[in-house]
Amino acid sequence: MAVRRASHSGSWYSDSAKELGKQLETWLNTADLTHGPARAIIAPHAGYQYCGACSGFAYRQVSPVVVRRVFILGPSHHVRLGGCALSTATKYCTPLYDLRIDTQVYADMEATGQFEWMNMSMDEDEHSIEMHLPYIAKIMEDFKDSFTIVPVLVGSLTPEKEAMYGRVFSRYLADPQNLFVISSDFCHWGHRFRYTYYDRNWGEIYQSIQTLDRTGMDIIETLNPATFTEYLKKFGNTICGRHPIGVLLQAVQSLQKSGNNGHKMSLKFLKYAQSNQCCSMNDSSVSYAAAALTFE
Repeated sequence: MAVRRASHSGSWYSDSAKELGKQLETWLNTADLTHGPARAIIAPHAGYQYCGACSGFAYRQVSPVVVRRVFILGPSHHVRLGGCALSTATKYCTPLYDLRIDTQVYADMEATGQFEWMNMSMDEDEHSIEMHLPYIAKIMEDFKDSFTIVPVLVGSLTPEKEAMYGRVFSRYLADPQNLFVISSDFCHWGHRFRYTYYDRNWGEIYQSIQTLDRTGMDIIETLNPATFTEYLKKFGNTICGRHPIGVLLQAVQSLQKSGNNGHKMSLKFLKYAQSNQCCSMNDSSVSYAAAALTFE
């Protein structure tokens, strides 16, 4: 039994189950249930002091009673990856309780020949999946023995590869017992991120960043992967989870093309925040956004 440690607990979020549980509960209670039950959510993966409150708006839309499996698609920050990778662990630790990996779904995905494996050090170095685990554990705590997780590390995919993985995941997205968690922050702005796009027509720097992000969010809400790719090409916005988002949009499109069992799909952004407001070219900030996708 290979177990992945909660390697970022005690630094990026609390390692005390009591404190963490209380924090998560506060954030979830602050958010309203306005766009649920979510089949997929988009939420950030920064330290909880920066984005925990924002994530609460996405997780609040989940109906835990129907969920039996949680897919977590997180971008690779440290390892160059041309495709998607699966974990060699069988269990992921959180300060609340351990989450079990779905070995059957992993076997099915491996059988496609499209997935590689990440080793344990790669897995424990990466934060984009781990930062969602305490939230998942919290919302699912009444069903802790009846659900599994499917962590997937997403590399720098071409649009063609996003479409291919979208087709692979579409059959899982069609199942109401599955929840997809798409891990992404939005604009990383400033010299330290080598990104300083600024349109003065949009006001102060932080207002320009917000308009840039909102433009992308509006496009994501249209569920059109090609338009989102165009947007990224045009503005180069540093949305670190752009490939997991692209895979989700392609999975949705794949379902739409196959007649998607007559469901109407609707994606809505529910919260937007910035780590701080940039007013000078020497400032830097990271943006966070929370969204939910429903099937009507």
